[in-house]
Amino acid sequence: MDLTTDYLGMRLKNPLVPSASPLSRSIDDVRRMEDAGASAVIMYSLFEESVTAEEETMVRFLHHQDTGFAEADSFLPDHYDFSNGQERYLENLRALKQAVEIPVIASLNGTTPGGWITHATEMEQAGADAIELNIYQVAADIETGGSEIEQRYVELLTQLEQRVNLPINMKLSPAFSAMANMVKQLETAGANGVSLFNRFYQPDINIDNMRLTSTLHTSNSSEVLLAMRWIAILYGRTKLSLGATGGVHTSEDVIKLLLAGADVVHLCSLLLEQGPTALAKILDGIEQWMEEKGFESIEEFRGRLSQISVADPTEFERVNYVHILDSFSFGPGVRS
Repeated sequence: MDLTTDYLGMRLKNPLVPSASPLSRSIDDVRRMEDAGASAVIMYSLFEESVTAEEETMVRFLHHQDTGFAEADSFLPDHYDFSNGQERYLENLRALKQAVEIPVIASLNGTTPGGWITHATEMEQAGADAIELNIYQVAADIETGGSEIEQRYVELLTQLEQRVNLPINMKLSPAFSAMANMVKQLETAGANGVSLFNRFYQPDINIDNMRLTSTLHTSNSSEVLLAMRWIAILYGRTKLSLGATGGVHTSEDVIKLLLAGADVVHLCSLLLEQGPTALAKILDGIEQWMEEKGFESIEEFRGRLSQISVADPTEFERVNYVHILDSFSFGPGVRS
């Protein structure tokens, strides 16, 4: 079976690309993912907040100190003597590039234009094969309009594109009012691919102590359908690489996304729950399905059920909504 696929200008051995997660902090775990079949890996994210906070702390404690004795100033440590999060990230990136043969994609996570994005240049110098820009934005300011949020994405991409010669993938949230147009704007601004969709982790409320709590809730396969719909709508209408992320747990999930038109499929929750060996099981399932259907390569069926390929394109729009509601039936005894 030919499972190869093109993604961000790279030829990958298959469409399974683990997304940013704690697993990429460990070289051993990345090797295990590679051995299990991962065709590339996205590193854990370097967060804007972390970079900014460390820089501000370093300035405050190492440059604004006053010992009261001029001759003692020379004993203050130089900030270059300390390793910060960004330097550790680059060290891990270099180590990963030496340890594995698959492409390594660096990840920048932030929301505002600023100096933190200049670190992309160092990621390129450290050997990254591409950069994913993850703009994790909750538009909570009631005075901020949608067009302003969209422009912020474009500005961040433009800044990044001016600094590196690497392919850039934009990881998006599903909260745009005109998703297809947003993707077109990013393509025009220089993006090479998009990943749909970023999964917001919601705060919870503890009703006993009446406090907010932060709990990681892993995904489930039902979440695949959102990315599947928009991948299907975008397929054939953009030259960008299309990555699907969120809710991928089975080979069936991956096949659905490929039929919709995805170039690659990202996995996270499944690997956190079951470990890297889950990749091999999914690949086996894809190959078995392809054999049953008589497909010899992914290219033979990719996009076969995209919006431009199905008999009724409106099935991806409001008609689907009507059909789902009309098809509902009450269970036994519900209305008795």
